[in-house]
Amino acid sequence: MAWCEANGLQYVFGLPGSKPLSKKVEDTADAVRTERAIGDELVVRDYAETRHRAGSWNRERRAVARVEATRLGLDIRFVVTNVERGSPEWIYDSLYCARGQADNLIKLHKSQLRSDRTSCRSALAKQMRLVLHTAAYWLMLDVRDAIPKVRDLASAEFTTLRLRLLKAATRIVEARHRVRIAFAAACPEADVIAGLSAALIRRRI
Repeated sequence: MAWCEANGLQYVFGLPGSKPLSKKVEDTADAVRTERAIGDELVVRDYAETRHRAGSWNRERRAVARVEATRLGLDIRFVVTNVERGSPEWIYDSLYCARGQADNLIKLHKSQLRSDRTSCRSALAKQMRLVLHTAAYWLMLDVRDAIPKVRDLASAEFTTLRLRLLKAATRIVEARHRVRIAFAAACPEADVIAGLSAALIRRRI
C-alpha cells in the first residue's frame, strides 16, 4: 500500500477482520442484525466505513465494511483503499467485487475453454491457439448474454451451456433457400435455442 501511494496508484485490497476493526463498525452490525431479526428476512446487507491503522501501517487509511446478516449469523468483510471518493457500497460492490468477477471470467477462459493447453512446439502456433480460444470465449459469452435473464442458463457456466445448448441432438433438413432444424419433442431447452438466433442478430445490430 505504501508503494502504491508513493507512486500515485489507487488500490482496493481485501483486509482481514480483527476485533478492533469490527468494533468500529459495531453500530452498523447491530442495526443489520436487528433489522433481519425483526423482519425475519433471509438476508440484510449494509455498508460502513471507518479510519483504521493496523500495527504495521505508517498511517491511518480508509477501511470499508460490507456487513451482512443471514439466518446463519453475521458476516463482515473489509477492504482498505486510498480512493477517497465514492460511497462504501460503491467501493465494495463496484470496485472490489468487479475485480473478483474479472478473475472468474479468466477462470472460465482457462478451465472451461482449455485456453491453457499450449502443447504446440511453435510459439506462433500457441499464439494462434490462444486467439481461437478467445474467439470461442466471446461467442460463448454472447450466447449467454442473449439468454433471457429469467432463465437459469443466463448465469450458467460455459460447461453447462455446452452440455445443455450445444450438445443437442437435432434433425437438420437443408432445402434450397433455408435450413430447418428440428429438435426432439422432449428437448428441455428447445425454446431457448429457438430464440437465440434472433436475439444474437439483434445484439449485433
